[in-house]
Amino acid sequence: MTHVILVRHGETVWHDGNRYAGRTDVALTPRGRLQAAELAAWAAGQSIDAVYSSPLSRARLTAAPAGEALGLTPRVDERLSEVDFGRGEGLTRAEMRDRFPGELDAFLDDPVAHHLPDGEDPREAAARASACLADIAAAFPEGRVLVVAHSTLLRLTLCDQLGIPLSEYRRVFPHMDNGTLTELRLRDGQSSLLRFNAPAHPAH
Repeated sequence: MTHVILVRHGETVWHDGNRYAGRTDVALTPRGRLQAAELAAWAAGQSIDAVYSSPLSRARLTAAPAGEALGLTPRVDERLSEVDFGRGEGLTRAEMRDRFPGELDAFLDDPVAHHLPDGEDPREAAARASACLADIAAAFPEGRVLVVAHSTLLRLTLCDQLGIPLSEYRRVFPHMDNGTLTELRLRDGQSSLLRFNAPAHPAH
């Protein structure tokens, strides 16, 4: 079996106001850099075989200290990029309400059937991320792997892995905190959720 520890990147400058950050390369805040350091302190006490990261800088900068603590170079995989939010990119919920109220209502009702206008189909995002996890499981059949990515992508992927309808991702997993640990066990093509949104406390 393979254990995959999923981590949402550290806090970004768009956190204040809850702006939708998809493919935009948004900088970490000082708190986000501290969360990356806390993740590294946790990782230093773990047996981790590989570190994977989204190519976006907020994920790479979160993964890099953990990789350094482990003596591993993070492997960047495009399939771990955040969902593209289309015309919602960079906007707050209130700004979306002003610009495209009907599409926003449809999104809130079913975020998969009616994803944000001009954005990525969440089904395609979940499929690419799950394919990445399948490749990780194949490469590390008895390993533990740290994966640093993004909130919406990870919540969709959790649903995909656990057999939960993708349209339920906002309800079942309403929030994934920055820098926290979510662990999946992958075995024989099936996934089990071992922990969700757990603080990255260093081992003593």
